[in-house]
Amino acid sequence: MSNDTTNEPARDFIRDIVREDVSAGRHQKIVTRFPPEPNGYLHIGHAKSICLNFGIAAENSGICNLRMDDTNPTKEEVEYVESIQHDVNWLIAGWADERLGLKPKGKLPLAQTLDGRADYYLGATSPTAGAVLEPFYASDYFEQLYEYALQLIRKGVAYVCDLSPQDTDAYRGAPDRAGQESPFRNRTVAENLDRFQRMKAREFPDGTCTLRAKIDMTSPNVWLRDPIIYRIRHAEHHHTGNAWCIYPMYDFAHCLSDYIEGITHSICTLEFEVHRPLYDWILTELGLPRTLPHQYEFARLNLTYTIMSKRKLLQLVKERRVTGWDDPRMPTIAGLRRRGYPAAAIRHFCRSIGVTKYNGTTDVALLENSVREDLNKTALRRCAVLQPLEVIIENYPVGQVEELDAVNNPENPADGTRRVPFSRRLYIEQDDFREVPPKKYFRLAPGQEVRLRYGYIIKCERVEKDAAGQIVRVHCSYDPATRGGNTPDGRKIKGTIHWVSADHALCAEVRLYDRLFTRENPDADGNFLDCLNADSLKAITGYLEPSLAATQPGDRVQFERLGYFFADPVDSKPGQPVFNRIVGLRDSWAKLAAD
Repeated sequence: MSNDTTNEPARDFIRDIVREDVSAGRHQKIVTRFPPEPNGYLHIGHAKSICLNFGIAAENSGICNLRMDDTNPTKEEVEYVESIQHDVNWLIAGWADERLGLKPKGKLPLAQTLDGRADYYLGATSPTAGAVLEPFYASDYFEQLYEYALQLIRKGVAYVCDLSPQDTDAYRGAPDRAGQESPFRNRTVAENLDRFQRMKAREFPDGTCTLRAKIDMTSPNVWLRDPIIYRIRHAEHHHTGNAWCIYPMYDFAHCLSDYIEGITHSICTLEFEVHRPLYDWILTELGLPRTLPHQYEFARLNLTYTIMSKRKLLQLVKERRVTGWDDPRMPTIAGLRRRGYPAAAIRHFCRSIGVTKYNGTTDVALLENSVREDLNKTALRRCAVLQPLEVIIENYPVGQVEELDAVNNPENPADGTRRVPFSRRLYIEQDDFREVPPKKYFRLAPGQEVRLRYGYIIKCERVEKDAAGQIVRVHCSYDPATRGGNTPDGRKIKGTIHWVSADHALCAEVRLYDRLFTRENPDADGNFLDCLNADSLKAITGYLEPSLAATQPGDRVQFERLGYFFADPVDSKPGQPVFNRIVGLRDSWAKLAAD
């Protein structure tokens, strides 16, 4: 079982509300939803919402719908829809077990109808084997939302306004200043019905008029000052094509989509708290027959060294400062997946940070640590040298090759062992040798012994340099009695280093990814591009033990003493893997901060 599922139930204020509702019998079934707008790729902030909504449904044998909030045709694309569907399926797939109460997707008719028409929602949760979570679309409800808008007009609580966008903003006022009523606010019901139907019939260009709710222009909550609920957009929609030229605003579509799908707990991030009175007003004014959904808000995820704005992430992509939405340096779920982050580690991170009502910033090191904890248990160990220094073992027989036993994963004995070649000529890391070692340096140095992982104890006898005085290779001797790192005579060897046989090494591209920004808060001075990390990607040639030639795209391994690496699923080829560094064995940024 992945480390994101434990016998200890998660606890937070939203789950407490749900538990109370279940205990009181207020709902026959708990139904939540995750409703992203398909105007960009999902990022790690969305993962928190996904885990919360799908988690609550799972814990209560309920349902969670994936719904595309696709009410703005000028910003939404099929590419984003497909990426969202892929990301959500990937992230929640590990929850597909009976204990969590998840069910495969199905189509369930609601017992009641709206306006005489059957209303349906999908009972969709985490995919089980062979089942894929398919999304809902708010655009599927456009006809019904239009009918709801007509009901508000007939009731006299919605009107068509001909103010320009600029004048609409000016008339709204400000938090400390009351708004001003539109001169079109008191049109008759008949006139409003006529103009709204003509809006739908394409008689007016973009920006000419809007449909607004008639609430209170003096309200201290600016979202209740006659908010726009429909606007004109003569643009092709990714899902409905050219069927519509008027589109509902988010606040109108959101609450009614929740109602149509039978959502019981509509869970949003904290910035929507001020929208909740409008959410409730729309549902109440329509006098809907079934139990109404209720909105709850929680603090969104903010991470250090990370940008969460879709607009700014899109800017990085468009300006080619990254290779795309799935660049492994991006905080998108696609980027984290391509870097090699396990879905279980992301879920565990989202669970560990909790759910609160208070905005704050989480250290990205906590996310990286969740990845380390997951991979420490599952990743096979392999040896790789990324900054090679040649070592010649002078007393090792020329042409001889041994096969040494190496442990695949000390955390899991069932993973067994493998055989690695050992020969006279080796590569070690440059940092594992010092001609003039500092105090308490226990690795290789002139006259100093070190243990080779799985191999022998060697001693540096001399150093070879080029004409410029640079070290090109180190000449050593070895003790044949110390195979496997044993010391029969009991002498103390404090240092152990890794190595690869130079004559058998696999040369492969290794991409050393690091944080994309150099500041904890990239937006601190208003220009996040100023703190882009010039060293966020270094592509080098690594020298790897030959067994890594069999690595399959998507495999994760630990390069001993270096970090966790992922065979890139796009660029790896048979026998020629390309490795992405997922995360180092330790938080190198913490050391930099301490220094």
